[in-house]
Amino acid sequence: MAKDGSLVVGLDIGTTKVCAIVVEVVADGAVDIIGIGHSPSRGLRKGVVVNIDATVDSVRRAVEDAELMAGVEIRSAFVGIAGGHIKGINSRGVIAISGKNHEVTRQDIDRVIDAAKAVALPVDREVIHILPQEFIIDDQTGIKEPLGMTGTRLEAEVHIVTGAVASAQNIIKCANKAGLEVQDIVLQQLASSEACLTPEEKELGCILVDIGGGTTDIALFVEGSIYHTAVLAVGGDMLTNDIAIGLRTPRPEAESIKRKFGCAVASMVRPDEKIEVPSVGGRRPRVLTRQTLCEIIQPRLEELIAMVDRDVRRAGYAGRVNGGAVVTGGSSIMEGVPELAEHILDMPVRRGVPRGVGGLTDVISNPMYATGVGLGVYGAAHRSRRKFKKVTDRNIFDKVIARMKEWFGEVF
Repeated sequence: MAKDGSLVVGLDIGTTKVCAIVVEVVADGAVDIIGIGHSPSRGLRKGVVVNIDATVDSVRRAVEDAELMAGVEIRSAFVGIAGGHIKGINSRGVIAISGKNHEVTRQDIDRVIDAAKAVALPVDREVIHILPQEFIIDDQTGIKEPLGMTGTRLEAEVHIVTGAVASAQNIIKCANKAGLEVQDIVLQQLASSEACLTPEEKELGCILVDIGGGTTDIALFVEGSIYHTAVLAVGGDMLTNDIAIGLRTPRPEAESIKRKFGCAVASMVRPDEKIEVPSVGGRRPRVLTRQTLCEIIQPRLEELIAMVDRDVRRAGYAGRVNGGAVVTGGSSIMEGVPELAEHILDMPVRRGVPRGVGGLTDVISNPMYATGVGLGVYGAAHRSRRKFKKVTDRNIFDKVIARMKEWFGEVF
C-alpha cells in the first residue's frame, strides 16, 4: 500500500459524468493510477452546477467507487472547472531588479508576476490560474527560468484565467458537501493537456480541443506555454439532442445510438448499413440507414469545429500552431472526429488519450478520462500537505455493505 503523502485525487465533475481518479506518486515523480470511480452526472448543465444535491450525490458515488478500488479513504481532491464563464487574457508585468548584484531572486519573480496579474476584474470574477509564458531581462526574450540571472529590468508575460466567483464556489460547495476538501480548482483543458500532450507538441505549437458533454474546452500552446484558453458552451449533448429530434427517439436511446453507431463523416459509412431506432409512445421501432444518422451528426460537428477554428483565428495565433491539434474528451471517441477536424482546421489532428502514466493504463486509455487523469497528474506536481488516511478493513466492509444495500434497494 502506498504511503499517504504520495496519493493524489483528481475529480472531474462534468456535464455527463463525474470521474474520480486516485493517483500514486512513485519514484522519480512518475505516477500510477490505482483507483477509478465514475457515475452519471445529473446536476450540471453546460459545465455549470444547476442542482447542488444531485451533483453531491454523483460526486459521492464516484468517490466511493474510487475508494473501494484503491483501498484508501479520500479526504481531498484537485477539482476541474469549465463552463462558458471561463475567460483567458494575456498580461505583462515589469519591475526593477533590486537584489544584490542585480541578480534575480525568487522574491523578484513573485513581484513581477504580482505586477502582471494586477488587472481590473469585475467583483463577480476571480483569478483561477496565473500561467507564466516567458520572462524578459533587459530586452533578452525567451527566458523560461530567470532565477539567478543578472540584469536591471525584469518583465513577465503571463496568461491569466478568470472565472465567475459563484460558479467556482458552487463546485467547491459540492465537493465539500460530499466530504472532500478542495486542494485546488484547475481549468479542465489545462488538466487534459497534462495527460494528453507531449512536450514536443507544446513546444512546436498545438491546439488542444476537449469535446465534453456540455462544453468544448480549447487550449493553445506556443513554445511550451499556454497563450490562449476558451470554453465554448457546446458539446456532445447537442449531438444527442439533434439525434433525438431528427430520428424522433427518446434522449437516452439517442445517446445509446450515438455511442454505438455515430460517425462524424457520412462518406466513411457504407450505404447498406442499417440501424434500429426505438420510437416514442410505444410505437414500433424503425429501421434506418446508418448514413441517415451520420447526416444528422456531421453538420453539427462541422459547426462545432468551425467555432473552434474561428476562436483560434480571432486570438491571432493560428500561424504559430505547427504541431497540429489534439482532440480529446468523451465526444471525440466517435469514429471520424479526427478526420473531420483535420479537414476543417487544415492541420494534422490526432485523438488524445492519457499517456505517461502507469498502473491501470488499459482502463484509462480512453479520451473520456483525459481530464480526470490530467487532474491527478497536475495534483502530483503541485501536491502540498498530507490529506489522506488509509481505510481500515472495517471501513471498507461498512462501505461495501452500504453499497450492496443500495443496489438491492434499486432492484427491489
